Order: sequence, then C-alpha cells, then structure tokens
Amino acid sequence: MTRTVVESKSKTVVIGFDEPFCVIGERINPTGRKKLAAELEMDDFTTVEKDALEQVACGAMVLDINSGAVFSNKMEADPRYADNNFVEPMLMKALIEKVQAVVDVPLCIDSSVPGALENGLEAANGRPLLNSVTGEEERLELVLPLVKKYNVPVVAISNDDTGISEDPEVRFAVAKKIVERAADFGIPAHDIVVDPLVMPIGAMASAGQQVFALVRRLRDELGVNTTCGASNVSFGLPNRHGINAAFLPMAIGAGMTSAIMNPVRPQEMEAIRAANLLMNHDPHGAAWIMANRAPTPEGEAPAGARGGREGRRRRRA
Repeated sequence: MTRTVVESKSKTVVIGFDEPFCVIGERINPTGRKKLAAELEMDDFTTVEKDALEQVACGAMVLDINSGAVFSNKMEADPRYADNNFVEPMLMKALIEKVQAVVDVPLCIDSSVPGALENGLEAANGRPLLNSVTGEEERLELVLPLVKKYNVPVVAISNDDTGISEDPEVRFAVAKKIVERAADFGIPAHDIVVDPLVMPIGAMASAGQQVFALVRRLRDELGVNTTCGASNVSFGLPNRHGINAAFLPMAIGAGMTSAIMNPVRPQEMEAIRAANLLMNHDPHGAAWIMANRAPTPEGEAPAGARGGREGRRRRRA
C-alpha cells in the first residue's frame, strides 16, 4: 500500500490508505490575516507560536507553514519588499525556526516562491512535505529538482499552464502528467500527494461528487495519496463548518488520505475521528474513546471502579 512518510526531528507521520486521516494544520498563513501579517512585519511571532501550539493540541499531525506575507510599511523604506522573491525566503526560514522551537511535528513548506521552498527545506528538521508543484512546465522544472535533491514528498496540484479546469478528466490528466514527470526525476509515486482541487459547492453543484470520483481514480489508477484545502468546498455559504464536517468523512470514504484544514474547529475534528473509526483506521477505537472519555475529578476513581450501585451490585445477606 502507498505510504508517504513525513518526519520532524523525532516524530514520524505516515500518510496512507490504511492510516488515520492526516490533519495538516493551515493556520500559520498570513494570507487574509491582517493582524498576523502586521505582527510578522514587526518580527513578532507571538501569534505564530500560539497557533502552532493550539493546532497540535487540537490534533494537527503536520503543520503547514505559508510565507505569503505582504509588508506594506517596509515597502516604503525598501522597494525590495514589494518582491515576494525577496520577502518569502527570509520569512520562511524565520517561521520554521520559530515553529520548531515550540512544537515537534513534521512541517509542510508552503510557497509559490522557489527560494522560499529551498530555504524551508534547509531550515526544517527531518523530512517535510513540500507544497507544491503544479503541471505548469516552469514549475515542474523548478520544483521537482528540489524534491529530488532533498528527498522529500511533494503536494501536486492538478492545474497546469491552461489554469484550473472545471473538467475532472482534465484535472486527472494533469495529476497523471505530474506523477510521470516526477518519475523521470527518480521521484516515486508514493512521494506524490495529489490535490485534485476542491471547487466551491456554491458555485458548482457537482463539486463534491467530482472530487470523490477523482480521489477514487487517483488511488486506484495512479496509486497516490491525496489532499485538499478542505474549506474550499464551503466557500461563500452559511454554516461552513457544518458543510466541511460532512464533506471530510465523505472524502475519507472515497479514499482521501489528508487535508490542509483548521484543526481548531471541534465539529470537523470530531467528524474525522468518527470517520477513522468507521474506516477501521483507529485500532480498537482507542483514539475515539480517548477523545470522548469524560475527565475524572482528581482523586476520584472511575465510575466502574467505585463501590455501591455505580460500580457493582451488593450481595444480599
């Protein structure tokens, strides 16, 4: 069975068909987060450290580190800050160092800037996941050599030079192309984690059905693991967490093996734990039982261990 191995300094996470669903925490990303971007511009990593700790406490197995910040104030003093190729490599290194100082889980290095990807690979402990490569020719030639050089797995996004197709057949063909081109570099299929691209259900009624069918094909025909930006499916709709919590178990049932998502949302994490249990990816139900066990007051024995009616029946005289 396909196994994609990612590692930190002391922890290993396996993404695989018979493994628990891999939750990749998405919150260390300044895109759309003005407060976080402003902090980073001032070299303040307080929120980054808090988000790293909170996501791991809530069940994230891997943390995505995205360096796509815009430093508007610094641009005025130094025009170089208008160029992501200048900003992101420095920021990626700093983010990874700060995160690794407070948590020890594998990382997912997330950038569209090759220099940031390489700086991240140099700074990260263990064997991180690289995010990402697409089917665009320029991107393939820039990213696949890094994947081979550092011997790391990579997220492959199913779009190419023509953009993102609404046709699932085209998206499958792009994924197949990336897997084949990776093989030319000596990169095995088990180190490719395909993102088939989840479209918003509010804009495309068949978006859920499309991705479930794509995931099955990617698993059966290409033998690759899969991931997605889980919240994309609910974009623009009310009660997004309810939709996400329904989508994730359905995707898991179709064969999806990981997602980049917000683990701080209990509704979605509960749905994943239940799906792991129902898919027999939670040995003896241990993770489900642990997550749902009521805390026992300090010094008090569990109910089943107490005397009286709660724990045992008294014998009649």
